[in-house]
Amino acid sequence: MASTSRSLSGASKLGIPSLFVIGAVCMYVGAAIGVFLFDTVDPAAVAWLRGFGAALVLVIWRRPWRHRAGAGGTWSLRRLWTAAAFGGATIGMNAMFYEAIARLPLGAAVAIEFLGPIAVAAAGSRKPADVCALLLVVAGVGAIASAQFEGGEVGLVGIAFALGSAALWAAYIVLGKSVADAGQGLDDMAAGFGIASVILAVPLFGPFALAHADALGDWRIWVMGLGVGLLSSVVPYVLDQYVLVRVGRARFALLLALLPATATVVGAVVLTQIPTTLEAVGIAAVIAAVVVGGLPSGRDRGVVDVPPP
Repeated sequence: MASTSRSLSGASKLGIPSLFVIGAVCMYVGAAIGVFLFDTVDPAAVAWLRGFGAALVLVIWRRPWRHRAGAGGTWSLRRLWTAAAFGGATIGMNAMFYEAIARLPLGAAVAIEFLGPIAVAAAGSRKPADVCALLLVVAGVGAIASAQFEGGEVGLVGIAFALGSAALWAAYIVLGKSVADAGQGLDDMAAGFGIASVILAVPLFGPFALAHADALGDWRIWVMGLGVGLLSSVVPYVLDQYVLVRVGRARFALLLALLPATATVVGAVVLTQIPTTLEAVGIAAVIAAVVVGGLPSGRDRGVVDVPPP
């Protein structure tokens, strides 16, 4: 991690939004690659490939089994359990998200996801701004849902998966805080992803493997899965480590507002998913909610050492 910090140490404050956008673009281009994989691989299996790919890169890079005296301490059973729960929540959240974007436009699914962290912010705060943010995001989700009816394509299943992803994102915030408190976020993330990808291989990847055993020998599936994990998890996370220690909550909330907009642009450019008027209004409401209320410090991209979904 020290070499990464040194390589980014020359960036100025003015470059922070650019780094954030680069991370967001990588994250959602990775998601777009996942959409292309849906032609041959189930969304849940793609989510597992993403988690496995990220785990492979992080474990090789970090080697979390090495004892590091001082920060992080030794691997206690409780620390391993917390890391595994965090990894499971992350991969489960991604599985829900991929099931959602298999049925909904990318920008709309990302906007609905924000219901989770903003609800956490409102639940843990008495500030009127956080309550206002929750109302805005609920209105935005309602507009996006209405757009599915207006277009004649009732994406209720997709909306349900997006809401499930939002709920797991909320749970993920709490677990992410515990992981960050352990002192070695990257090491815990590597271990957590590794443990969770092994445990979840059967429920998420098993059905696809049984139904398409011949496809398991296709190297392109594994390479693209590794690419999704690298783009959607590893690269944004490393960039976030530089960004998040240099900005406060208010400024970071403004940066977070770029995520639904970035996802919408990536969806339009890469997947030709042009939002309808209602979808655009809903996404704008979610962006406004993030700006008004901000997000809790335990957001996946938050002040805590945890990665984005």
